[in-house]
Amino acid sequence: MSLSPRRMLPGALVIVLVAVLGVLTVRPSPSPREAAVLAARFAFDVRPLNTAPAGARSVRDVAPELSGIRSWISAVGAAVALLDADGNRRQDDVCLVDPRDDSVRVFPAPGTGERYPPASLVAPPGPIDRVAPMGCVPADLDADGDSDLVVYYWGRSPVQFLRVAEGWRPVELVQPPQVWNTTALAVGDLDGDGAADILVGNYFPDGARVLDPEAAGDGRMRMQAGMADAGNGGTNRAFLSRPGAPDTAPAWLDASTGVPDRVARSWTLAIGMQDLTGDLRPEVYLANDFGPDHLLVNHSRPGRLDLRPVRGERTASTPKSKVLGRDSFKGMGVAYTYPDGADLPTIVVSNITTPWGLQESNFAFTPTGKGSDLLDGRLPYRDRSEPLGLSRSGWGWDVKAVDFDGDGTDELFQATGFMAGDRWRWPELQELAMANDQVLQHPWAWPHFRPGDDVSGHQANVLWTRGPDGRYVDVAARSGLGHLDVSRGIAVGDVDADGRPDALVANQWQDSRLLMNRSRSVGRATLVLLRAGADGRQPTPALGASVVVRPGEGRPALRAQLYPSIGHAGASSTELFFAVDREAPFTLSWRTAGGVRTAEVRLAPGRHELVMHDDGRVTTR
Repeated sequence: MSLSPRRMLPGALVIVLVAVLGVLTVRPSPSPREAAVLAARFAFDVRPLNTAPAGARSVRDVAPELSGIRSWISAVGAAVALLDADGNRRQDDVCLVDPRDDSVRVFPAPGTGERYPPASLVAPPGPIDRVAPMGCVPADLDADGDSDLVVYYWGRSPVQFLRVAEGWRPVELVQPPQVWNTTALAVGDLDGDGAADILVGNYFPDGARVLDPEAAGDGRMRMQAGMADAGNGGTNRAFLSRPGAPDTAPAWLDASTGVPDRVARSWTLAIGMQDLTGDLRPEVYLANDFGPDHLLVNHSRPGRLDLRPVRGERTASTPKSKVLGRDSFKGMGVAYTYPDGADLPTIVVSNITTPWGLQESNFAFTPTGKGSDLLDGRLPYRDRSEPLGLSRSGWGWDVKAVDFDGDGTDELFQATGFMAGDRWRWPELQELAMANDQVLQHPWAWPHFRPGDDVSGHQANVLWTRGPDGRYVDVAARSGLGHLDVSRGIAVGDVDADGRPDALVANQWQDSRLLMNRSRSVGRATLVLLRAGADGRQPTPALGASVVVRPGEGRPALRAQLYPSIGHAGASSTELFFAVDREAPFTLSWRTAGGVRTAEVRLAPGRHELVMHDDGRVTTR
């Protein structure tokens, strides 16, 4: 039987339409030669950061109701931070959280000498015995010039570890300690009084004994109430600081009511801070699992926290899942970068982007207006992750923006992977993602995720660099970073004081890594920004300070703000790196109790420790 041309036409049109759509949806990619040229700018010496402890575990004990998803619950906990623990004025010490023995250790970075014996940070007795550390954040809590630490946990509220002559003194953040399950903690001057404040991102509901195998029948233990709009997580908290005497914990004002209630009960995995409105008070980005992320505009005054959410507007060409504040992806990390000298940063957010699994999209929210729009309740951002080449990577976690090769444009380094095994469990996870929201909060309704199961457990971390066409290209494998690790936190800093930023990567249930930067960069200026100490004390890191560099010769401005503890499970050094190969003007802005100060200094390439005073002076240390 023959078919007439008219009867064949619809089928032919469908084939043509499918072919056209296929061409339109294929992502542009560089040729192997182009990728090799981009990757040639990078080189890393990869070293182990630690080794397996005695009796190393590979999974956690959990509450009885969670035994069927034990490996899922065990998927977080590895964390890393860079700091100056011994007062040598170099950021060459490590705070590492290893879930294999639930240790928190402070030690010299490999290759920097055995300058002191490693120290273990042990929390005092709390409300329950079954706890696990989730991260450590350096901060000069008592404003005496040395690095203290805040350690946060599942199973208890955070603990301050003050750096004192005899070592590290533990002090509870809240009294009496409470049962929290914290996955993110960031430090910055939230209320604009010049002191370091703390924002705590909690995950499981408050009081839930997640890691207690004897907690049968715990009514507070529940999973998320939906995959896209869950608001039944632990309550995020905020604390405003009033520093006292050296080597004593500051007085903390619980300002948690300054975070809107519905926003505060998200399942938060990462926290971002960056001034977007020009007043040097940070706007806050909450990257949330199982629901929309939130951008909070800072309307605070000294002693009074006031964070207000602002949401994007959907257009005909924008999926709801990619509208900030209305999205439904799984926010896992957040970073800020200023390509081409933009006044507002691009906000990069890690999500889950696994082919044949859960193909969401990373976010790259690029500015479409002015920062002042935020004060009027309008969001000047839209997602452009797909045209920028940043939309897909893997099961993303922490992400850091850092100029590894010194060309003036940040690379984006992302940790990936979830749980490693030999039984592929993505089909079951996909079924779970389509389940009725009413049953998701009940652990018995979940498919099993146990030791040996694999969900995105063999992915390499991603190193994006920007190509000549403006799109970002992953050059990790070609740069010697193609290890199939399961990674969580990333810390960035100049470990060996050679002027190039290095990186540390905390891996889950395996050895972590130190990545020494061996790129052939031309010229750099490294800034350590400090605020003058009060009452004769040593200077303290100038959290929230802003820098604008104008290198000249037609090159775009370089911008950065000092927020080293943002993201997920990785706290960077208090250094800022700029691609400057000759003397250039640096505009510094910082906030004091009396308001904003601005000064201009001319600096040559090299390392500079700058002390910024309340009266507007800048001196060299």
